[in-house]
Amino acid sequence: MKKFIAIAAVAALVLSLTACKNDTVSDSGSGAPDSSASESTPDISSAPDSNASDDVPETSDTESEPQEEIEEIPYTLGGELTPTMIANSRYNVGNQARLAAFFKKLQAGEEVTAAFLGGSITQGTSAGNDLCYARLTANWIQEQFPDATVNYVNAGIGATGSYIGVHRCDTDVLSQNPDIVFVDFSVNDTTERTELNKITYESLMRKLWFAESSPAIVTIAMTQDNGTSFQEYHGEVVKRYDIPMISYKNAILDVIDKGYIQWTDISDDNIHPNIPGHALLTDLITNYLQSVIDDLDNISAEESDFSQPTENGDKYLNAKLLTPADTEPASLGAFMVRDAAFGGFNGHWMLKSSEGQFTEDDGIEFRVTAKNIGLLYGKTVSNSVKADVYIDGELVATLDTDFSGGWGNYAEFAEIAALDSEGEHTLKIVPQSKDGAAAMYISAIAVS
Repeated sequence: MKKFIAIAAVAALVLSLTACKNDTVSDSGSGAPDSSASESTPDISSAPDSNASDDVPETSDTESEPQEEIEEIPYTLGGELTPTMIANSRYNVGNQARLAAFFKKLQAGEEVTAAFLGGSITQGTSAGNDLCYARLTANWIQEQFPDATVNYVNAGIGATGSYIGVHRCDTDVLSQNPDIVFVDFSVNDTTERTELNKITYESLMRKLWFAESSPAIVTIAMTQDNGTSFQEYHGEVVKRYDIPMISYKNAILDVIDKGYIQWTDISDDNIHPNIPGHALLTDLITNYLQSVIDDLDNISAEESDFSQPTENGDKYLNAKLLTPADTEPASLGAFMVRDAAFGGFNGHWMLKSSEGQFTEDDGIEFRVTAKNIGLLYGKTVSNSVKADVYIDGELVATLDTDFSGGWGNYAEFAEIAALDSEGEHTLKIVPQSKDGAAAMYISAIAVS
């Protein structure tokens, strides 16, 4: 009887408050992920976000309506979710019109595509291709609707956040015509560049929403062991557009705080869920999805209102990456083109020197048409180099590729220019001379 009372309590709470590698479950992927990639991305001091803020969002002082108390049930790792965990995970129940349409297609036995966009957690670090939450969630959807076909797209790349995400979204996700997209960048977006990350996240939500396939969107909020997460800032965006958000952070930190489990039970480091952690995250996501399935007949067809973005909410709506596969520099200088993967991206431009001596003629030059211009470049644990970046002949930034002592090489981003209007511009990257071996990797040019 207690179980039924608890379930009813959760339902009442939800009403009161009004998601690894790619096969079917077929696969499509976004490149060659770096399995060693960390979710935490350091700041780039050479190209800071001038509007960045470390302020924590204020909580509302408005008194909330009394809510029915939920019976507290201890959680056992690997066991059923408790009513409290379920309630805590529902950061934003959100508008469910597109989710309902998605599940009705499945009920009709149609072919659908479920895509997962994020960093190394989505990629499957610490759990593997078959036991990551993305694969497990896609498997669950297929199991619920055996007469349908669920195609699976894992677009997770380690150490990438919303800025890289919105620029690679077209190629890695929207090219697959997804019917549902799960998004998580909550431990990669950081407060060193708060405003930039909020803007790119909003642009990403809007890019997904207005895509031709009209996908449903489910966002996910993860956490580090100490509670560090971009959940509250992403939360401002999802609440503005009433997008569902599942909070692993709120659910898992609560049961740890109560002593039911320890962080080391669900993670082997300070960020990435291990196999039990991915299983738990899957349970939280699929529990929410099941609640939508159970209520299909009562869900309104009226969708979220995306008509009004914030002041810069559409800044990266047409963002894309220019890569060696589709872009030829105006001048290669001393760089060369390589097809090998770097930092999860296939192909890159590379410069190497055993002596580290360079001239301006060694720089690589591009001609781009854009209003906003950025770079994806390699941060490396050895043979690093500094490089000057010029827009139309003017020095605008100096990048430092040094990541000595870090966990490994990865692709970092820097926004180089935010111009007044779109136009054709010359972008040139010139490495600085140094003593000893030097290497530089450029994965892509980011334009919007």
